[in-house]
Amino acid sequence: MAIIDLHSHSTRSDGKESPTEVFEHAAAAGVDVLALTDHDTTNGWAEASEAASRLGMGFVPGIEVTTRASVQVAGRNRFISVHMLAYLPDPENTALRQELLTTVNSRENRAMLMVDKLAEDYDITWELVLEMIEDGATIGRPAIADALVHLGAADDRSAAFRGPLDSRGKYYVPTDTVDSFDAIRLIREAGGVPVIAHPLTDISPNASRGDLPQDHFEKLIDAGLAGFEVYHREVPQNAREWLLSLAVEHDLIVTGSSDYHGVHGKPNRLGENTTEPEMLERIIELGSGVAAQL
Repeated sequence: MAIIDLHSHSTRSDGKESPTEVFEHAAAAGVDVLALTDHDTTNGWAEASEAASRLGMGFVPGIEVTTRASVQVAGRNRFISVHMLAYLPDPENTALRQELLTTVNSRENRAMLMVDKLAEDYDITWELVLEMIEDGATIGRPAIADALVHLGAADDRSAAFRGPLDSRGKYYVPTDTVDSFDAIRLIREAGGVPVIAHPLTDISPNASRGDLPQDHFEKLIDAGLAGFEVYHREVPQNAREWLLSLAVEHDLIVTGSSDYHGVHGKPNRLGENTTEPEMLERIIELGSGVAAQL
């Protein structure tokens, strides 16, 4: 059976390897089909396509779109960051391109605010953060994490995210990007297939089904959400079981992916979670913006 991994990142956003290197490592890991899903950009698609062809691999063009939603969790209303994987959208769609540009600018402004806060206690500068990424790459917290590692303030990215960059810490700045419902509409109108990336990662392992935001998820489904990335190392088992039951109830696509950021990016490894071939077939049937390369 083909090994299909539908979530990876390159240096065009917050990955540590070029699109070519990502595909070379995927081939070495035995992956047959890989999606490149850099944050809010399609800039790596051409290089990924060339690498996939040379290596005899399949390539699924994708984007991880940064969105924001207001949800009720454990009786409290709060804004959460929702990452939406968009498979096979038309990269030339005007509305989607404009929203991605707006999101990239928003991410940069947010990162600058976080660096300003961190600079009160750490010897960090915006110039140092920019040195951590390629020119034109989508910027986010991982670049700040890399700068903190460079300064010796954290051992690695994961330590930086657990420490200074924790979402509950004083240096954190909330995401201010496109609403999740608007993102689903834009992706659909661009011929893409919207699938929530690593959903419910912040749910307590002891949470009951009543604590999970079912009403919110069903509204997303009604708005055109196509599926969930259920098999991901950060999705808790209780959330995974709940998502699978919801997917069966609504006949949704279920995917599994590594969310690879490079050997030295995150501990996630290519092919550690995979997608069933029939689920990829459903994505291909639904997507009309651009063709998968299989």
